[in-house]
Amino acid sequence: MTNEQLTKLVSEQIQRQLAGKLSPVTCHLSTENPVAAPFAYLAPTIEHSLLNPDITREKVIAGCGDAVKYGFANVCVTPWLVVDAVQRVSGSSVLISAPVGFPHAAASLAAKSAEIRYCVQSGARELDLSLNIVAARSGQWDVVYRELCEMLNVAGDRVVCKAIYEQGLYSDEEKKRVLDVIERSRAPYLKISNALTGKKAEAEDVRFVRAQIGTRIGIKIDGGIATPQKILELQAAGAQRFGCSASVAIVTYGG
Repeated sequence: MTNEQLTKLVSEQIQRQLAGKLSPVTCHLSTENPVAAPFAYLAPTIEHSLLNPDITREKVIAGCGDAVKYGFANVCVTPWLVVDAVQRVSGSSVLISAPVGFPHAAASLAAKSAEIRYCVQSGARELDLSLNIVAARSGQWDVVYRELCEMLNVAGDRVVCKAIYEQGLYSDEEKKRVLDVIERSRAPYLKISNALTGKKAEAEDVRFVRAQIGTRIGIKIDGGIATPQKILELQAAGAQRFGCSASVAIVTYGG
């Protein structure tokens, strides 16, 4: 699926969702859930995050096994572990995602472009693109926009890209400027990230973003999501994907 096709699918689903004509759904096409679990139907909306600083190759391999078992949308791993993760999920519907320029995106554009090429060539099919936070906080919005557009161009239609909106680091005015940059870039997805502040994922943040960017862009959100009820709450607010480390506990939740 190309970014253009995904953008159209996302827009159609979001508009129907916000109009109340269907239950919130994922933008991932596969609905396969290999294992019956109380909340297995949420599995295709979950991005299984294995990005903690203490992660190991062994933990990633095991986590990929969980993703295949329960049918998560993807597994998020560092670029260095993309090859191992791709090999582990081979033959399943699970994709591998990697963050680029994470967490500050203050490396050179050449370095970030090289990272994108490496991840794609290694088999990643989704990328979370970090915006240049240092440039944004310095008021250099032309740099932020130009770098995001170039990263999207380098990725092309080979992968689905999500532009990272690290909301806890920005003032109210900066939040609007960042969201405007993402909207103008035509990125198919936006990720509301709380990785650098420890802030929890909240429905009000999804509603704020949705009000700023409209219905064209899909929304992913992360930050302490630990129950299926929280996912359903965030879905109702307008999000489609959910970055979780407690993925197995969510789909097997018992009450």
